[in-house]
Amino acid sequence: MKAISTLCAVAIAVFAALPATAQAVKLKAYEIEILLSGNTVFGQWDGVEYRQFFGEAGETIFASSDAGSLQGDWRVDAQRDELQSIWRNAPEWKSWFVMEWDGDFYWVSKSTPPTPFRVEEGNQMVSE
Repeated sequence: MKAISTLCAVAIAVFAALPATAQAVKLKAYEIEILLSGNTVFGQWDGVEYRQFFGEAGETIFASSDAGSLQGDWRVDAQRDELQSIWRNAPEWKSWFVMEWDGDFYWVSKSTPPTPFRVEEGNQMVSE
């Protein structure tokens, strides 16, 4: 009996010592909507700080120090589980996957590397 207890204790100690391996997860359409709808994201795009608000009615506003601000629309494609947005006068919608890895969020597309961002509740387009 003592040998079994010792073996269990060793197994628990070994398991507890193993590093937890985080795994990237692609968000589903409904998760993207919950995450972004009515909220503002902050990040860096090509080294420039930006913020972007995702309105509940599908409107979006993007602002950065070098590009000023842009207005457009956003939606979520439920079949592809991706965010889509279009700016005023743009010819077509652009698409991104939203990934979560180890508690952090990333934009991912075919043409861009994973780009981290953070989410803050509500419309935070005016900096204090």
